[in-house]
Amino acid sequence: MADSRSNYILFHTDVCHLCELAAELLMQSAVKFESQDICDDETLVEQYGTRIPVLKQIDTNRELNWPFDIDALNEFLGA
Repeated sequence: MADSRSNYILFHTDVCHLCELAAELLMQSAVKFESQDICDDETLVEQYGTRIPVLKQIDTNRELNWPFDIDALNEFLGA
């Protein structure tokens, strides 16, 4: 049986238009990801507040910072 859990987290805030663009790119690429609003956690605000949106690969802790396009996303994903 395939693992249904995501291997990626998109750190964002709800009022961030750049975050919406990043999420759209992920959906276009059919990437399974979880969304994490950094406003819910002070530590995340300190870590990502000036860098969002950020895509993090959970198992390796690699991060892809905005700005990124479809080519940069595919390279990050290893596609």
